[in-house]
Amino acid sequence: MRLTTVIFALTLPALAQFRTTVPLVLAPTTVTDSKHHFVDGLTTDDLVLYDNNVPQTIQMDWSTYPIDLVVAVQASENSGAVIDKLGGSGILLSQLLAADAGETAVISFSDEVKLRQDFTDNPDAVSHALRMLRKEGGNACTLDALRQAIVMLEARPAGRRKIIFIIGEKRDRHSKSALPDVMERIQKLNATVYWATYSPFLQPFTTKPKTAEDLKPIDERTKTRPCDLCAGPDDTAVPFDPGPGSPMYAIGELIRLTKPDLSSLFTKVTGGRTLSFLKKNALEQAIQLIGEEVHRQYILSFQPAGGEAGHFHSIRVEVKDRPELHAKTRQGYWALP
Repeated sequence: MRLTTVIFALTLPALAQFRTTVPLVLAPTTVTDSKHHFVDGLTTDDLVLYDNNVPQTIQMDWSTYPIDLVVAVQASENSGAVIDKLGGSGILLSQLLAADAGETAVISFSDEVKLRQDFTDNPDAVSHALRMLRKEGGNACTLDALRQAIVMLEARPAGRRKIIFIIGEKRDRHSKSALPDVMERIQKLNATVYWATYSPFLQPFTTKPKTAEDLKPIDERTKTRPCDLCAGPDDTAVPFDPGPGSPMYAIGELIRLTKPDLSSLFTKVTGGRTLSFLKKNALEQAIQLIGEEVHRQYILSFQPAGGEAGHFHSIRVEVKDRPELHAKTRQGYWALP
C-alpha cells in the first residue's frame, strides 16, 4: 500500500449529513470546464462515479453543512514577509471559506505548533490572531501542524465538513510526526487539505520598507500624533531583512528539495488544491478561489459493494457525454472491515 498516493474517504455508519444507517463513501467533487470555470446545475443523471472502474449508484447531497476550518500558518524566520500579508485575511477565511455557520481556528508552526485561536465564528477574533503572529524559530514542523489540525478536527461535532488550510512552504523542515502516520490519520478523518505556498527567497522583496514602529507589537504602535507636543510614530528606518540568506542556508535548501512535496501530496489525495502566491493580492485571490471551490462542490456518496478490509479502492468521477468537462475528486478509499 502506498499511503503517499491514496486517500481513504470516511466510511462510517450513520453519517448525520446523509441521514442513513448504511456505510457510505463520501466524494466531494469539483467540476470545471476547459477554461477552469466551475460548472453548476449538474445532477446524478449527469455524473458517473467509478469504484475500481465499476460504475456506482450515487446520491447527491444538496444540503449545506457547516465547515470546521483550521488555518495553519508557518511562522519561521523566513516567513516574516508572509505574516505581514495576513493581517486583513481573517474576514476572508471566516466569511468566504468557513462561511455561514462555519467556525475557524488558527495555529502557527515553526519549531513547534502553537494554538493561536480556537474554533470561533467571530471573524474579528480570527483577524486578531493573524495580526498578532510573529516570526519565531528557524524550522517548519509542517507534519506536526497537520497532525495538530487533525486532532482538533477529530474533536469537532459530527455532520460538519472538515478543511485544513496550510499557508507555508511545500516541504517539512523539522517534524516529529511521521508522514505515514499523519496520512493514515487524515484518511480516517475525511478532511480536505488546501495549501497556499510561496518562495521564501522571493517573499522579502514583496513588502514595503519597515520602520521601528512596524516592529512593535500591534497593541503598542502609535497610529497618529494625538497632539503637537506628543510623540508620534517612530518612523526610523530599519535595515532590510532578507531572511536566512547565508551560503550554508542556500545549500541546505537545495538538499531539502529532495524531501516530499507535502503540498502536492496532501492536496491530491484529499481532493484539495495547491495555489502559489507572491504578493498579498495573490494570497487573497487564492483564498477567494478556494472558498468558491469549496462551496460549489457536488457532495456525492455511494454505498460500497464491500471487499477485503485494508484493500485500496480507486475512485473517479466523469460527466456523461461531456468530455470537455473535468471532474476532480479524491483518489480513493480504503475498505474497512
